Amino acid sequence: ADDPAIAPRLQALWETGPGLWGWLCSVDHKAIGLRYLVTSFLFLLAGGLEAAVIRWQLAQPGQRLLTPEQYNQLFTMHGVTMIFLYALPVLSGFSNFLWPLILGSRDMAFPRLNAFSYWVFLASGIYLYASFPLGRAPDAGWFNYTPYTGHEFNPGINIDVYALGMVLLGVSTTVGAVNFIVSLLRTRAPGMSINRVPILVWGTLTASVGNLFAVPAVSLAFFMLWMDRQFHSHFFDVAGGGQPLLWQHLFWMFGHPWVYAIVLPAMGIVSDGLPTFCRRPLVGYTPVALATVTTMVLGFGVWVHHMFATGLPPVSLSFFSAASFAIVIPSAVAVFSWLATIWTGRPVFRTPFLFFAGFVVLFVIGGLSGFMTASVPVDRQLTDTYFVVAHLHYVIIGINVFAVVGGIYYWFPKFTGRLLDERLGRWNFWIMFVGFNLAFFPMHVLGLLGMPRRIWTYSADMGWGPLNLLVSVGSVVFALGVAMLLANVALSLRRGALAGDNPWDAPTLEWSVPSPPPPYNFLVIPLIASRHPLWEARLDDRRARSRLDAGPLLDHGRETLGTTALDAEPDVILRMPGDSPAPLLLTLSLVGLFTGLLVHAWWVAGVGGAAAALAMLLWLWPERKLGQVREAAYA
Repeated sequence: ADDPAIAPRLQALWETGPGLWGWLCSVDHKAIGLRYLVTSFLFLLAGGLEAAVIRWQLAQPGQRLLTPEQYNQLFTMHGVTMIFLYALPVLSGFSNFLWPLILGSRDMAFPRLNAFSYWVFLASGIYLYASFPLGRAPDAGWFNYTPYTGHEFNPGINIDVYALGMVLLGVSTTVGAVNFIVSLLRTRAPGMSINRVPILVWGTLTASVGNLFAVPAVSLAFFMLWMDRQFHSHFFDVAGGGQPLLWQHLFWMFGHPWVYAIVLPAMGIVSDGLPTFCRRPLVGYTPVALATVTTMVLGFGVWVHHMFATGLPPVSLSFFSAASFAIVIPSAVAVFSWLATIWTGRPVFRTPFLFFAGFVVLFVIGGLSGFMTASVPVDRQLTDTYFVVAHLHYVIIGINVFAVVGGIYYWFPKFTGRLLDERLGRWNFWIMFVGFNLAFFPMHVLGLLGMPRRIWTYSADMGWGPLNLLVSVGSVVFALGVAMLLANVALSLRRGALAGDNPWDAPTLEWSVPSPPPPYNFLVIPLIASRHPLWEARLDDRRARSRLDAGPLLDHGRETLGTTALDAEPDVILRMPGDSPAPLLLTLSLVGLFTGLLVHAWWVAGVGGAAAALAMLLWLWPERKLGQVREAAYA
């Protein structure tokens, strides 16, 4: 490692090629992570603009800004955008960038699969949004309930766009989940046993395992709906012996675990970022890790929580109600852990800490409103009212967005090498926090007053006008806060203070490398002996320490170290594939296939399928031996 020629050699081996072609072919996890972050934020802005139009329509009674059909398309695409195109992909962006750095690896386990997951995510978003200019956007809600989505009631291509676009997005989610799971099991640094990985890793791992079970269920439902609409297969058609309620079961078997998939990684961001500013380790690491896993396991047993008003047998509802109450317990474990970490630490009130603390407040409010709807009698009164809309936004915006923005302030120095402006960041927090609560807390009251969700307009004598106006004003304030974040990012990219390697004095491994990291991440693979390797320097010399410069060098190609699943003992040298156009070509082929299915151009679908097969052949064409097993022991 002391040889000055090693770093240039690794740089040449790992860096992305120049120009547009190199950008399109890159498999660098850091570039892919930043693409996920930027793209998902663009979708967040699109969803925010849709929400602004919706709030303008509802700010006063009797508004006629939109037609009912335009409103249906707008609120459907708003829900699809925020829940599917923003909430999980933005967390995938953090994890794609950070995981190899946190785990002590040079890349994800499957770099080309990683690039493929991003391109398919982008393609699915464009596929869905391309229906807007045609006036054929999905229009039956993000939940897309049958029989309203059957061909008889919705004969256009709106629902076909939704079904096929969501199947395409499911491909991205599934392959991304596989990549995260294998990366955790096989690419950790030596000594980073399973009980030493940060909570962010636990959150993303749990979400990924959950998605492997949840996404196939809903993808099957999307495909069955498309078959019903195209070939009259009668899966959901009562006249043909089908069951419309089957759609709800299949959708919510996915939908409720998905809620935790977009929450658990966000909780991981807070669990790893908050201790840095409290100047102490997280209180209760093991209970929080176990609570993370338990939350997802219980999440698969509460899908009927969304179906209490559908007429299912009361005995069965009681079991799902009990499970919905029980799932609060692991969430409470995390909350008490965060509060204890703040209470027993010495908090440093920087902008990331403010967002993380605000996240805890909003997490409790959102959790309590969800807890209320776990009661069957209460849920039957509140279902399909704005109370549920308020709860959903406290989860999607309050829990997800505040953790994400806190994570951006925390890891922006690692992404770019520069710090975001602290004064603007504090204003950013308070405007977003006040605006969010002005916008969404009154929705609880509107729901209790009986305002139904998915309503196009309302009459003045209902008495909902003043609260809706307050909601709309709060939305403007919150949007101003988001604009301040974007302005801070734009200004700091040019004039932000240089960050250095570890501006926060953080304990985890990603802060041991330069900011931004080199293409190869680590000059040598580090050896790990605790959960907080960068804080170990303060321990007595006689105690065991991590050795960040004493592991294997691995400079004979694009190589990283493979380790055992539980104890992270060195096991194999993994030779990683280089940049390739195959992931992008496979994505374009799939887009052609799905477009042919959408417009019934079967020859186009056939050409797309054949092109996909050729792209996969290019992808898998052997270049060299991919791995070399070695017996390795490090003192």
